[in-house]
Amino acid sequence: MYKYFLLIVVVLFFGACSSKHIDVVQPNEKAFEQEDTYILFALRAEEVHKNKTAAELFDLLYKKSHKKEYLYRMLENLLVAKEYDKVISVVDSITQGSLEDAKLIRLKIIALFEKNELDKAKELALQLAHNTQEANDYILVGDIYSKQAQYDLALKYLEGAYVKEYNEKILDKIAIILYVNLKRKKDAIAQLESHTRIHGCSELICNRLVGIYSNENDIDGLLSVYKRLYALKKDDATAKKIIQIYSYKRDYVKLMNFLEENHIDDELLLQLYVGAKNYTKAYKLANKLYEQNNDTALLGQSALYEYEAKKEHLSKETLQSIIQKLEKVVQKTDDTLFLNYLGYILIDHEIDVDKGMKYIKKVVKIQPNSAYYLDSLAWGYYKLHQCKKAKTIIDKVVTLEGGDDPEVLYHQKEINDCIGNPQHKKVIIKR
Repeated sequence: MYKYFLLIVVVLFFGACSSKHIDVVQPNEKAFEQEDTYILFALRAEEVHKNKTAAELFDLLYKKSHKKEYLYRMLENLLVAKEYDKVISVVDSITQGSLEDAKLIRLKIIALFEKNELDKAKELALQLAHNTQEANDYILVGDIYSKQAQYDLALKYLEGAYVKEYNEKILDKIAIILYVNLKRKKDAIAQLESHTRIHGCSELICNRLVGIYSNENDIDGLLSVYKRLYALKKDDATAKKIIQIYSYKRDYVKLMNFLEENHIDDELLLQLYVGAKNYTKAYKLANKLYEQNNDTALLGQSALYEYEAKKEHLSKETLQSIIQKLEKVVQKTDDTLFLNYLGYILIDHEIDVDKGMKYIKKVVKIQPNSAYYLDSLAWGYYKLHQCKKAKTIIDKVVTLEGGDDPEVLYHQKEINDCIGNPQHKKVIIKR
């Protein structure tokens, strides 16, 4: 590859010898015919990490055009190739000790820095910063002091650079020195947070705060930053972090608010609605998910949550709609939850107790020791006025887990009253 580039350079160089020499060339003007071709090969050399070759090409471009941008690019490639002595030599030969071309001096400072000649680099960087008063030169001084472990002086120059530009990369350097080197943890956090209030929380600053708050085990701080980061990125990974923290804090109300605002996990939101017994929102969301996914289980959930939401004030139309939904569900699945709900509704509302009992008996065969399902069976016998059968079952129910549920205890009282009152009215079974 190197020989290939060099061959092209030689051919182009000698091919251009006959071209007219141009003393003064504007940056946007071609200095010689093959200039664009040289540039393409130089850029290709950079792309394939042949930085020495790229430097040679840019050097030829500079010598033939006298355009400073080629000189800078040549030196930058030499830095990448770790040819630090050559960088220093070239800069010295051009500047002759002058600081007039600040960009050349910066490249020399970087070369000295990389050679670990820190005192020389610092002396030159201080002179340059004094002359230019530019943020970049303050940063160079700060980086040198930092490498010399003179963190207070490094901080001074970096803060000077930050005041000039309010650049987040400078602030990040400041935060690292404050937090890691000077152990001024509160100051590091304060500077970062202050920046976010004024300039917003970029990925760089937010991620730095995430690292600090994680290290400090500051859950509230971490949550605050993740929320700002999510507002910036809207990515699933950050959303999951927020959900995990809200769950860890058991702050389910705020978690519900977050999920409602951002629509990122409707299935989890549905679980939270049910856990909070917010059945009105639950049945609406379950119905929305059913329309999106056509999942029979979601149709069943929508029906039973609607029943729970409206059971105190059920209209005939709503009750019939819920029954139809559940009948559609149990035609496709033997899920005991939906079978029991359908059976219980038919029994409790005295719509068709015999049919309801068929569903309940099917459920009890599958789960014979469930207090929940046995209670439905006892209530069915009660509605059929078979109170002795009902009492035998309900007496067992109250000994099982869940047997102290208020609805179970209400059923037990009604069944016991039925036993003690021979005139207890027999239910009319609608067929």
